[in-house]
Amino acid sequence: MVLPPGMVVFWFEFRSSQAVVQEIFRTLLLRPQARALRLGDRLLWLACCTSRGRAPAAVCPAEQRKANEAPPQRREDLFLQSKFTFGQGQDHRLPYDPEAPVAAQVEQSFASSLEHLGTGVIDSYLLHGPSQRAGLAPADWEAWRAMEAIHQSGRARLLGVSNFTLEQLRLLCEKARVRPHFVQNRCHAALGWDRRVREFCAANGLVYQGFSLLTANREALARPELARVARRHGRTVAQVVFRFALEVGMVVLTGTTDAGHMREDLDVFDFRLDPGEAERIEALAG
Repeated sequence: MVLPPGMVVFWFEFRSSQAVVQEIFRTLLLRPQARALRLGDRLLWLACCTSRGRAPAAVCPAEQRKANEAPPQRREDLFLQSKFTFGQGQDHRLPYDPEAPVAAQVEQSFASSLEHLGTGVIDSYLLHGPSQRAGLAPADWEAWRAMEAIHQSGRARLLGVSNFTLEQLRLLCEKARVRPHFVQNRCHAALGWDRRVREFCAANGLVYQGFSLLTANREALARPELARVARRHGRTVAQVVFRFALEVGMVVLTGTTDAGHMREDLDVFDFRLDPGEAERIEALAG
């Protein structure tokens, strides 16, 4: 299964033990009565586990699954995504030996994700931010080469990066043996909703995953222009922002544990912005 553009993805973040994470995963696979798994009229099921031991479970619209069908019962109906994070981005729950070489840290972190999710294959494995703000350090390349080896072994179907600048993304794509498939960035309206990185992704066949579309943009969301668009369509400002993101080609990442908010966020596939509205939203602050 490949996660294409044009989706809204929810995750619920848990600071969990391995047993709790595996119970979440079993719930996704086996429990049709689970409330979160019944939201939306078309669903794709997604479970994620980050390198820190957090295990979000997520659900997003897809093209072929109807609400009155049973939830997926097979591993291949799930899309699993995890990350390797350098030590400066970790808390005390390191999933690897900090004294080990970077390549060994990647292997240990990946093995931890497999164990927590109870699976032998992850669909997407991300490098969670480079080790420095500008350029790519030797440690970044060591981590990426280790991730390429994991991909080539068949244990990670796709690779990606998170929180990369355009310069860093270009450098990686120029020299990587396996280019990233996903780019997952915090999306700031003040920076044109990460326009330059999105344009690079579109030009090079990469899938852009945008997160913090709401929480990183509280000032932009309070702008009168967005309120007018929302009133015109009879939607919330959040729904307008998600609709905008879909129309410019993002996979939308958002987090909530509230069933009502989930329904609202999924209710963005039955309307389109009017001509010019997406352009005005994109130009709000960037």
